[in-house]
Amino acid sequence: MTELENNAFLEVIEIKEIGEGMRVCVDFVDILEKSDGMFVGNTGHGYVKVLSENRHSEGYPPRPFRINCGSFHQYLFQHGKTLYLHEVNPGEQLIIYGEKAEKSIPVGRVKIEKRPFVRVECRGEEGIISATLQKSSSVYLVEEQKGEVSILDLKAGDRIMCIQDKPGRHLGEEIDEIIVEK
Repeated sequence: MTELENNAFLEVIEIKEIGEGMRVCVDFVDILEKSDGMFVGNTGHGYVKVLSENRHSEGYPPRPFRINCGSFHQYLFQHGKTLYLHEVNPGEQLIIYGEKAEKSIPVGRVKIEKRPFVRVECRGEEGIISATLQKSSSVYLVEEQKGEVSILDLKAGDRIMCIQDKPGRHLGEEIDEIIVEK
């Protein structure tokens, strides 16, 4: 089963402003479609799909090469493995998940800047899936009924695209371990 077959729309239970921190934008060397994105999350319980900036948003022109992935401490999900966003380097290939297919594209630049954040929490089968995302009109998620939705318009009760997983990673590889992550 591919990750795209394993995704689910999970109910948002809380959106909370948490202050400023360092966010990571990944700029690719090729054009991204509006439906292209990557899955990020605070824990191994699962990941939220964040879409490319290939759309006009309030105050921002399209950036058809960029995904604003959120806080640099998060996991980036890549074909069953994870890495931390702060570990992403220019020149490496990353998997981009489209609406129905995935593709590998080289990273051109990693841009890290201090920005305000919100924590988005969803209820999964095995626990809470959360992501720490920039509070910006240019950050979009996939919502079950609305399609693409800006993080600023996201509400509790909305259902966003996620991949559910289970905690227990060592250097990005899944291991059989008892682990508690919050």
